[in-house]
Amino acid sequence: MDQARGMIGEADTEGDDMLFADGPSVCCDVHVAAAVPRVWELVTDIRLPAGLSPELQRVAWLDGADRPVAGARFEGYNRHTMLGEWRTVSHVIELDEPRVFAWAVTDADGRFGEATVDPAEPMASWRYELEAEGGGTQLRQTAVIGPGRSGVTLAVERRPDREEEIIAFRLKELRAGMEATLRGIKSLAEEGGPGKR
Repeated sequence: MDQARGMIGEADTEGDDMLFADGPSVCCDVHVAAAVPRVWELVTDIRLPAGLSPELQRVAWLDGADRPVAGARFEGYNRHTMLGEWRTVSHVIELDEPRVFAWAVTDADGRFGEATVDPAEPMASWRYELEAEGGGTQLRQTAVIGPGRSGVTLAVERRPDREEEIIAFRLKELRAGMEATLRGIKSLAEEGGPGKR
């Protein structure tokens, strides 16, 4: 059974210095021994990560939406030991069934600065990419921090001398959450449950 393997960006490693202005990112991959349609069904279930991620607590569609379509919105409720609890509003920014599902996370309530629901200035952007491979699916999840305000920008403003350390810590947290989510998706897709194909 393959483990989720992670890497920062494309060529970056954990030891590299990274600044907020660089658009720090983390990317994790896993091979899933299940067909692409089954994996797609799981990654587009926006409620699923709340049961797998240590930070995301719950998710709900907004505006009467009940599935991913370009422009659809959903709210997420998060909890972090250092930041407390907050709500976000995400916008589906790319949907290419069954290959790409991407969304931009905005600070609709102004938890980290001025409130915004502009997906062009997200707190973070997330993306799943699926590709048929070896009788199964290669699944990649990517997160990019910024360019909008978030808990990371608050921490950097408080301690600008520790920016690289703060970014590295957040990327490590994101990677751990992503790997937990990918392991959960892999397990659900491979071991069955409703809708297995």
